[in-house]
Amino acid sequence: MTHSGTTSRTQAAQLTVLRPGAGRTGDLGPIGVQFKLFGADTGDQMAIVEHPFPVGALVPPHLHIREDEFSIVTAGDIGFRSGDEEVVLGEGGYISKPRGEMHAMWNAGDAPGRVIEVISPAGFEHFFLDLADLVADGPPDPRAIGELAGRYGLSLGRPDWLPGLIDRYDLTPPPFG
Repeated sequence: MTHSGTTSRTQAAQLTVLRPGAGRTGDLGPIGVQFKLFGADTGDQMAIVEHPFPVGALVPPHLHIREDEFSIVTAGDIGFRSGDEEVVLGEGGYISKPRGEMHAMWNAGDAPGRVIEVISPAGFEHFFLDLADLVADGPPDPRAIGELAGRYGLSLGRPDWLPGLIDRYDLTPPPFG
């Protein structure tokens, strides 16, 4: 397709089948990741990952500028803060986290939790791949985390949220971010 003298190609979605429990896994520090659908599977429309949340896990406040995230809680009680709104959702709960809005997530219960993340458009799943590689090599240097975040349009911030969340839900402070 040609627009104003430039050529662009859109990749078509393709049939992808993953059996229960299938997909590459990784450690992101406070939570894990299991890759389900990559942008290459969906014509770059979306990516899907699952995140296991151990008891006490906290994903620190952060902001995306390139993608929206939609979360579905499949196990446990997961807390979300997006902007000024805070909610705890149990199994079957959904939440949208729009790009440009600071948000955080945590295990708000006393049992492991699990969340399916739908990322739209695709691309941010590669941040999780790269972060898992950094974590696998040992505790990552905060500068490496910052550089990686910058490459994916991710801003880390709002440390003022952390003490209240950590105290109210007995969370483990994040190792970075």
